[in-house]
Amino acid sequence: MSAEHGVEGASPPKEKVAPIAPANYKGFVAGVFSGITKLSVGHPFDTIKVRLQTSETSHFRGPLDCLLQTIRKEGVRGLYKGASPPLVGWMAMDSLMLGSLTFYRRILREHVFEPVAPPRALDNPAYKLPTLGHGIAGIMAGWTVSFIAAPVEHIKARLQIQYSADKSKRLYSGPIDCSKKLYRSHGLPGLYHGLGATMLFRTFFFFWWSSYDMLSRYFSVNTSLSTPAINFWAGGLSAQVFWITSYPSDVIKQRIMTDPLGEGRRFPRWRDAAKTVYAENGWKGYWRGFVPCFLRAFPANAMALVAFEGVMRLLGASH
Repeated sequence: MSAEHGVEGASPPKEKVAPIAPANYKGFVAGVFSGITKLSVGHPFDTIKVRLQTSETSHFRGPLDCLLQTIRKEGVRGLYKGASPPLVGWMAMDSLMLGSLTFYRRILREHVFEPVAPPRALDNPAYKLPTLGHGIAGIMAGWTVSFIAAPVEHIKARLQIQYSADKSKRLYSGPIDCSKKLYRSHGLPGLYHGLGATMLFRTFFFFWWSSYDMLSRYFSVNTSLSTPAINFWAGGLSAQVFWITSYPSDVIKQRIMTDPLGEGRRFPRWRDAAKTVYAENGWKGYWRGFVPCFLRAFPANAMALVAFEGVMRLLGASH
């Protein structure tokens, strides 16, 4: 999930905040456009990232070689392999992330931070949840959304590593076919293969949401940027902070999600995948594919935020 939803606004102490703001349908519609924007801008970077993370080192010389080989052999459409699951999934994930994040912020502010805050702080009508609270809420929201994200990312990863341009030679014809085959062969646990790794990866949402709050406060005090501009820059920069801290865990997650299920399984435990990455490429292995991921982080998340905010304003809503 991306930092698309802004920093929690100022509110009087004990004010009751709706779990999802504003009206549900408006947030859902805006989330659709946010998801489309994120997919359009970011998915080609993601495809290159996953292929570099999961292929033999001899397969591609680097991100540019991976890009050129993909386009030459599979066309531009090859960069959008596995795009359908995240497009559909992001609509649900954005809605769940926004609702759960707002809920966790409210609970933390009212029941954890306000009871121990100095009286002078509570006397200020602009009292906000501290940055630490934003980070903790981010972890909790990350764990919550993992139950949608895990199967979506699992299917996406398996589709992205199908290299054949001939559809008849691919194991999966698309996301629905992939879902059916995984469920038929391995049941629900097959679809949720990698859930633990997904939750561990999203634990690093702490750094995303805490840095987003810090950057937003800094820009608000030290610049004359408008609120949308603050959201744009804070959203893009905080996304990069997140990826710098979380990337090794994402590499391991992708190896687990593309591991054969049943016979031939190489990574029964998270640490088995971590050890294999190190044995194959040393410490550099944990950062393979980082360049396209890092390049994607800013524009995909910043533009998704612009789309989300723009549609919300168009609908006459604020959040």
